Amino acid sequence: MQQTVDVIIVGGGVIGCSIAYHLSARGIRVRVLERNRIASEASGAAAGMLAAQAEFIESAPLFEFARHSRAMFPALAADLKERSGVEIGLVQQGLLRIATCEQDVIRYHAQAAIQQQWGEATQWLSAAEAKEMEKALGSDVYGALYLEQDHQVMAPSLTQSYAKAASDLGADICEHTEVYELIREGGKVVGVRTQDGTHYCHHVIIASSIWSQFLLRSTGYDLPLYPVKGECIAVKTNTPLIRKTIYTDDCYIVPKANGELLIGATVTPHTYNRQVTVGGILALMEVAERLIPSIRGAEWSRTWSGLRPQTPHGLPYIGRHPQLDGLMIAAGHYRNGILLSPLTGIVVADLVEEKEPAADLSEFQIPSMRWTKEHQMTGVRS
Repeated sequence: MQQTVDVIIVGGGVIGCSIAYHLSARGIRVRVLERNRIASEASGAAAGMLAAQAEFIESAPLFEFARHSRAMFPALAADLKERSGVEIGLVQQGLLRIATCEQDVIRYHAQAAIQQQWGEATQWLSAAEAKEMEKALGSDVYGALYLEQDHQVMAPSLTQSYAKAASDLGADICEHTEVYELIREGGKVVGVRTQDGTHYCHHVIIASSIWSQFLLRSTGYDLPLYPVKGECIAVKTNTPLIRKTIYTDDCYIVPKANGELLIGATVTPHTYNRQVTVGGILALMEVAERLIPSIRGAEWSRTWSGLRPQTPHGLPYIGRHPQLDGLMIAAGHYRNGILLSPLTGIVVADLVEEKEPAADLSEFQIPSMRWTKEHQMTGVRS
């Protein structure tokens, strides 16, 4: 039997590792159980955009949470570098949300005014002004919103930095350790079973992205969650083509310090097939070339895909389970796990310590359970 710890976190992605880091920094004994490697799923596939304004350009329940989390990154980058020695690659060059038609121009003008009322740094640029800022932009650009606070990081490095800092603070980081079942005593979760034995704890936090639903089925419950495949491309250039992230409804282009441009991402819901398709890559490259014509001469680097966890209402699940004591869930962050990771880690750590969470979680509640006959709560260990 494994040594009992305060908290077991199922999932070694950016959300699980952020929670581990924030709990460990508070002196709470944590064990992270990851079935593969740290950052091997959606967190390793992400482009790393901190696009609080570009993603949530209209008022939405997640916007306040997103911009609060985004504001934490400069201090977080310094803190993680000091604790872990890992540089998360924070680039503070902002983002251009490109208008590609007259309808976009009208919509973005209105949205710029709304965001300015919220106190956000938002500037409308004419086509000429946008091309002056990023000279590689093509003739299909009708203008752009300049969002100077929407920065970017290296997503795999951020996840690894959280994990390393948590480990240095005393957390157990267990890779290649798959959790098969939750252990219940009556209405309380008291641990998990893995291929190497039983792990007991006071709290279990499920943060295993799209795979969270499969573990919860061991209790007879289907968490409403589904995968959305995103295919991506990386190309390289000898000299930088752009400095800022370029963003449209159909494509984003993110310049990285190593000379790569990350181009993504397709949107294919309800599939676990990770195949990178010719059709997906051609669709991305067609849009990317219209935005930046000179990208045609870039060197091909690599392709990949990731499965992003989406919920029916488009909001993540963050909080205590409504019917099982000792169980929390932090899943369903879709394509914003990187952006939302700092604040998610903090509010879940607050819940573990039974403190008032640092953000309003009322919109992120976890649905009540529907028990199947064979999984009725009987009060015996399952």
